[in-house]
Amino acid sequence: MAKKATAETVEVAPQKVAVKTAPKPTKPTWEIKDRVYYLTGKKSPLTLTIPGRHTRKHALLYFDEKTGKQREIRYATNQDSPFVDEQKGESTLGHIIFKDGTLKVGKEKQNLQKLLSLYHPLKSKMYQEFSAKEEAVDQLEILDLQIDALNAARSIDIDQAEAILRVEIGSKVNAMSSKEIKRDLLLFARTNPQLFISLANDDNVQLRNLAIKATETGIINLSGDQRTFTWGSNGRKLMNVPFDENPYSAFAAFLKTDEGVEIYKSIDKKL
Repeated sequence: MAKKATAETVEVAPQKVAVKTAPKPTKPTWEIKDRVYYLTGKKSPLTLTIPGRHTRKHALLYFDEKTGKQREIRYATNQDSPFVDEQKGESTLGHIIFKDGTLKVGKEKQNLQKLLSLYHPLKSKMYQEFSAKEEAVDQLEILDLQIDALNAARSIDIDQAEAILRVEIGSKVNAMSSKEIKRDLLLFARTNPQLFISLANDDNVQLRNLAIKATETGIINLSGDQRTFTWGSNGRKLMNVPFDENPYSAFAAFLKTDEGVEIYKSIDKKL
């Protein structure tokens, strides 16, 4: 009888499965370069000096999360570090002065750059560091807003265009032709897109414009103290203006009420 062949078993060494680990995030490196700082806000004085050392009046302290302690900082022109506990020997204190709203710090002044960019408590409150990348993002947002505003301005009818421009230039809009109104509306949308879009979406703008036109044509009257609206034909009172409110804004809000809707229809027919 033939013997049955037995299968030979081969032992295989266990295979190691390679597990991919996510790369550890690298800390941003400090770049040695010239830096520019600018004052935030609307005012740019000829010169402005910000605190360069810790005093009772101006606390220049930086909280170090590694040690859990507050560290005193100061600008010393002859020291490499902005931290007082790392400065050695006699220190020569320097002044931090913005001229015409800006301060340019050369790359050789690393101590001042790090003080202003990393540790000074007034950063983001009184001044910012100029960033070309952030500036490009801001400019792109403005351009997108301008495009949206210009597209909206092109599609707006002449009555709404007049109402929006009246907010900007007042009664001068009465003497303008329709082409002048559309031209100035496009210019307004380009130069101040945020305000334009806000006004274009404000229902009260057209109602306020209607109230002004009705007053100018004598359909309604506004008293000399700007507290009462009356019909121009018979002097009957329409509404009292609440204290400390713009009369035309108040009248626009009044036209949205149940009583005001009928008055709106009457004024609209007469105009």
